Amino acid sequence: MGHLTQVIRKKTCISLLLILPYLSRAQPGINDFYQVTREMHRWYFSLSDLVLVIGAISGILGGLRIYSNWQSGRQHHIDAQVMGWFFSCLFLTLIGAYLRALYRIS
Repeated sequence: MGHLTQVIRKKTCISLLLILPYLSRAQPGINDFYQVTREMHRWYFSLSDLVLVIGAISGILGGLRIYSNWQSGRQHHIDAQVMGWFFSCLFLTLIGAYLRALYRIS
């Protein structure tokens, strides 16, 4: 019985040593992540400028709409509109910083 267990252990060790190089390869998707990171480095600044311009235009239009509602006397939900306008501007700013930190763009 002892000799049989030694043979099984040897075969198991040899099998693990043969399989080990295949198990230690990079996980699938790592190369894709690096490729996306390179693309983000290439396109980030033009896209971030575009998002900030769109955010500025929508922020100005939202501010004008709130001002118009305030001046016309429709103050029913003016606080909620101001908070929504403010937090959308804050969101655009923070998402830019988050993406910059995620992809390590300086």
